[in-house]
Amino acid sequence: ARTAQAIVAGCAAHAAAKQQGHAIAVVDLGGHLVAALRMDGNGSGIMDFSLAKDQAVAAWGFPTAQMEEAAKGTPGFARAPHVVTVAGGVPVWSADGKVRIGAVGASGEAPPDDAACAEAGIAAAGLRSSRVR
Repeated sequence: ARTAQAIVAGCAAHAAAKQQGHAIAVVDLGGHLVAALRMDGNGSGIMDFSLAKDQAVAAWGFPTAQMEEAAKGTPGFARAPHVVTVAGGVPVWSADGKVRIGAVGASGEAPPDDAACAEAGIAAAGLRSSRVR
């Protein structure tokens, strides 16, 4: 839980520095909530969207920003379970980039800003958002 809280804190610090507000959720590989924060100004629907984003990443293993492209190239993918075609859901990998350990979802600002917030949180916790091969 400490690692998930560090991700949330890093994302929140990134958002505050940009005068933004996000709902941030961190889940494990099974899509189960480990830590969350709804920054001021965000309604409960924004938090629900954050959860949908990170649960999509937990289920599929890749960022929601890439799901939009996958939906364009794969008939029916957009309607598959746990698919979110809006940026802001990002996988969490171990510090060495070899083990996927969960996902972060951020929502409340423009999708690229949501994704940047999630990435900043992951980096602040000393982890990676992509696999190292």
